[in-house]
Parts: sequence; C-alpha cells; structure tokens
Amino acid sequence: MEKVLVFGHKNPDTDTICSSIVMSQMENKMNQNAECVRLGEINKETQYALDYFKVEKPRLIEKIEEGQHVILVDHNEFAQSVDGIENAKIDKIIDHHRIELKTTDPLFYFAEPVGCTSTILYELCVMNNIDVDKKMAGLMLSAIISDTLLFKSPTCTPKDVKVAEELAKIADVDVQNYGLDMLKAGTDLDDFSAEELINLDAKNLESNGSKYVIAQVNTVNIEDVLKRQADLEQAINNEISKKGLDLFVLAITDILNSNSEIISLGNKAKVVESAFGKTLENNRTFLEGVVSRKKQLLPMIEKNI
Repeated sequence: MEKVLVFGHKNPDTDTICSSIVMSQMENKMNQNAECVRLGEINKETQYALDYFKVEKPRLIEKIEEGQHVILVDHNEFAQSVDGIENAKIDKIIDHHRIELKTTDPLFYFAEPVGCTSTILYELCVMNNIDVDKKMAGLMLSAIISDTLLFKSPTCTPKDVKVAEELAKIADVDVQNYGLDMLKAGTDLDDFSAEELINLDAKNLESNGSKYVIAQVNTVNIEDVLKRQADLEQAINNEISKKGLDLFVLAITDILNSNSEIISLGNKAKVVESAFGKTLENNRTFLEGVVSRKKQLLPMIEKNI
C-alpha cells in the first residue's frame, strides 16, 4: 500500500502539528499507510504539548516528489504548503480556513467554520467510530486551546468549547490550568533571533496583485518584544526584499489582555491605516481587542490592499 504523507502548513503552529499527528493516526486506524511529517521547526508552545503527552515530533521534510499522495490539514493554499505540492496527488483536506485551492482531481474535502482543525478531526473520529486515546485527546485539546487562545479568540465557536470539554475529560487535564501553562510556554521568546521570531507563525498571502505576509507572535508583555523593534524591522525588511513583498505585518499579541501591537512595513504599509482607521507611528499601531489573524487581521487587510 502506497504511503500517504500528512502535513499542515509551513511555519507550523500547534494546530498544524497536532492535527497532522492525529490525522495520520486516524488514517492508520482505518487501515491506511499514513505518516505525519512537518514543514518547519516546532515552536515552544507545541513542544510543551508534545512533551506533556509524551509524543515524538514528526520528521521534517522540505519538498515532495511528483505524484506523492498527501493529506493536507489546517491549510489549503499552495503558497503555505510544501514545495512540489502542485504536482502531488491530494487525497484529502481537513481545514477551517477560506478555500483557495484548485485541484485537477476530485478529493475528500472536509471544512467547517470553527476555531480549530482539531475540532473537525474529533467530529470525524466520532463519525468513523475511531477510539480516541489520551494522547490523541491531549493533542487535539492543545490545538483547540492554541487556535482559540483558550476560548478568547473571536474565531472560537460553541462547538470548539464543547469538543474541548470532552477532550479534556479523556486527556484527564484541567483545561484552564493546562491551557494557560501551554500558552505561556509559547511566549518565551528570549532565545529566538529576530529572523526566527518573525517567522515563528507567518502566513504568505497574495491578493489583488499584492504579495504580503501576516505574522504573529504571542506574549504576556508586548513591551518586552518591542524592545527589539529595530532588529525586528531589519529582519522584516530583509524578508520583504528576499520575497518581493509589498507588505509585512507583524502582530504582537498579548494573550492575557487580548490586544495586539502591529508593526507594518513595506511599500503598502499604510494599508493598515485604512484597514483599521488607525495612524502608524514609528511603523506601529495598537489594536485593542484584536487577536485573530484569520478573522480580524486578514479580512480587513485583504479588503484594503
């Protein structure tokens, strides 16, 4: 039986890694030959979850061969996927983002407007009578906590909360205590270079003829991150030059108070001003109550770029 590779997007976050692992386990429980792989380094938040539930990180790949069978989770845009994806055989996609993908062949596509891919995966487990063990439950719970910022994000739905409660019982953890510890683990940014920091969770996007990146880092103290603004801006400008970007937006998100400070650079930096009715000062602006790239940042930037 030919092996199918299961993976999420580049610059992987907790949902991408945990959903990839769970999806590959689901496939194997249904007598398929699946392997979970990753397209980038594991961040500290994700590593906390893997360590807590004693799960090995997937192996790293940078490209795939033509005709390779794949399953995509937590993304469907080629720009965010593995090198060579255009020539792969896409068997399935499980996602919770907008649909941008065009394929030549039919495929299984399961998407819902929920806060996390793992919420959908749990639903698929129930539908297919797949037993969810403690590790699988813990990984899916971790993904939901991460993507919804412990249910504070506007992307969070009642289904995410309900599924998280069910998974917490299986995983035998207290959602609030575990969730806060995991999120805080991801805010330890001191040993990252500026270049690493802006690429921890960065999405490459293109619309209306413009190429841009929206990156996000979580913190418990925005000012601590802003002390490195000069280095961050140099790294951002290097990315703009290297990738030919029109805009690079870095959202520094306070996970405790649910606000974000935005750094905006590029020849279309002022798109942020028209998008949010705010003025950039020193390439920055503060967005109260903004924590979600998918629901709050991307739609407004895309509309104005």
